[in-house]
Amino acid sequence: MKTRRIVITGGPGTGKSSIIHKLEEKGELCFHEVSREVILEAKKEGIDQLFLEKPLLFSQKLLEGRLDQFLEAKNMNSAHVFLDRGLPDVLAYMDYFNTDYPDLFHTTCKNYQYDKIFILPPWQEIYTSDNERYESFEEALKISSYLYSTYEKYGYEPIEVPKLAINERTEFILNKI
Repeated sequence: MKTRRIVITGGPGTGKSSIIHKLEEKGELCFHEVSREVILEAKKEGIDQLFLEKPLLFSQKLLEGRLDQFLEAKNMNSAHVFLDRGLPDVLAYMDYFNTDYPDLFHTTCKNYQYDKIFILPPWQEIYTSDNERYESFEEALKISSYLYSTYEKYGYEPIEVPKLAINERTEFILNKI
């Protein structure tokens, strides 16, 4: 059985993690966002804002973590696995921050393709910032547009999840897979 890899993406503060948690409550297999782990690991090493101080290193760690998730999902005994963000997210953010990166990033996105992409639109009413989320809502809007265009660049047709209550958003996704 081929396990389908399904990405839940969107700009900062759009509800991705909440949906992932709700999917887990329903018994779905999910992989969590790796960026928070990378940020916390860097802080333990004395680097307060790795993505600002060493953006290429930060992005490389994200790419590696998401590739590990992609490969691990292949071995899951399930019809599908949900992932909180995908490989193209790394490139979208690097493009947003106007950061140069090696061709390996493009090659990785081309060679490792997901089966379905759900994108959550910016939603000011639920947006909050925290210790790992530094962007303003206006920046989140711009990042969202980069996410849409980057996924489309790699041949995906992202399905936009409507702005509904968490249970309804989760059901929308489950009904579309």
